[in-house]
Amino acid sequence: MVGESLSLDIRRIVTDSDLDGVVTGAILRRWWPEAEVVFGHPGELRAGLLDDYMDRHTAVCDLPRHPKCGLSIDHHQSNAPTEHDDDGVIVVWRQAPSAARIAYDLLVANTDLSDLTDMLVWVDKLDGGGITREEFRSDHPMIWLGRLIDVESGLALHILEALQQGVSVRNILSDPKVAPALAKRRRRQEEMDTVISESIKVVDRLAIVRLEDRGLRSNGYHITALVGEDCDACLVVHGDVGASFGEEDRYPVSASFYTNSFLHTTGGIYDLTKLATRFDSDGGGHANACGCRVQALENGARVSRVVTNDDIEGNLAVWLEMWAER
Repeated sequence: MVGESLSLDIRRIVTDSDLDGVVTGAILRRWWPEAEVVFGHPGELRAGLLDDYMDRHTAVCDLPRHPKCGLSIDHHQSNAPTEHDDDGVIVVWRQAPSAARIAYDLLVANTDLSDLTDMLVWVDKLDGGGITREEFRSDHPMIWLGRLIDVESGLALHILEALQQGVSVRNILSDPKVAPALAKRRRRQEEMDTVISESIKVVDRLAIVRLEDRGLRSNGYHITALVGEDCDACLVVHGDVGASFGEEDRYPVSASFYTNSFLHTTGGIYDLTKLATRFDSDGGGHANACGCRVQALENGARVSRVVTNDDIEGNLAVWLEMWAER
C-alpha cells in the first residue's frame, strides 16, 4: 500500500481546515511539493461542493473519501472503508489519533520528517482527545497554533507552507504575518471564555452551548475545560440559521458533540455519532468527537426546507432523549 500510494501523481491535496488537516497537508507537500492545496469541510465534500477538485490526481485528507479521488487518508470512525467500497481509490485508513500520524507513518521512511516528531505528539493529543485540561489551558505554542488556523485570512495555507519548509512552530508564531493574528486571538480567547460561560446550560450532565448566528465557533476542549467535572460531554450549536453551503461568510447551522476527555480519558460513556447521524445522514466523525447539520423537522421527521430556530429546539429535544437513555 505504501509503495502504491507514493507512486501516485498527486497534483492536488484537499484537506480539512483544522490543525490535523493542515499538518497532514504539510507532510504530503514534502513528497508532492507542487500539489495545489484546497481546504474543505466534511459537509462541503458530502454536499458535492468539492466535486470539481476531484480526480485521480487528488489526495483527500482528514475528510470522507470521495469516489473520484486518487488517494484517501483518514482516521474517522464513520469514514472507515468497507468491503463493498470498490471505486478505485487507494485508501489509507486506520484507527489513529490523527490523520497527520497516518501521513507521517506513510512517508517517514522516504523523506525527512524528523522536525515534526514532537509536533505530531501534540496533534495526536489535540485531535485524538488525549490532551489534559492543564495542557489545554497552558501557553504551549501548539495550543496557540491550533487556535490560529483560519482559511479565509490565508493563515491556514501560510502555516501549512511554513511547516512544509521546516519552520519551527515558535518561529511561525513570531512571523510578521502571524504575530498580529496571535495577539488578536489571545484577546478573543478571553472574550470567548466570557461568552461561553454565560451561555452554557448543563442538562443531565450534557453541557449545551448555543452560538448560532453569533459568528463564533468553539470546540469541546474549550467548553469542557470551563465546565470541568460537571459534564460527561458537550454539545455546541454554531453556524447561521437558514444558511446553506456556498454562501459567503455564512455556514449552515450545525451541531458538534464532544466527550469530556479531561474526565473520561479512555473514551466517553456514549457513542456520540448516534446523535450526529440521527437526522443527518452525512453527519459523523468519532464516537467521542463528531458533528452534523441541524435538520428541518416536521412531527419528528426530517423535511426539505430552510432550517429555523424551532428546528434547533426540535433537534436538541431528540438528542437529549437519546442521551438520557445512555
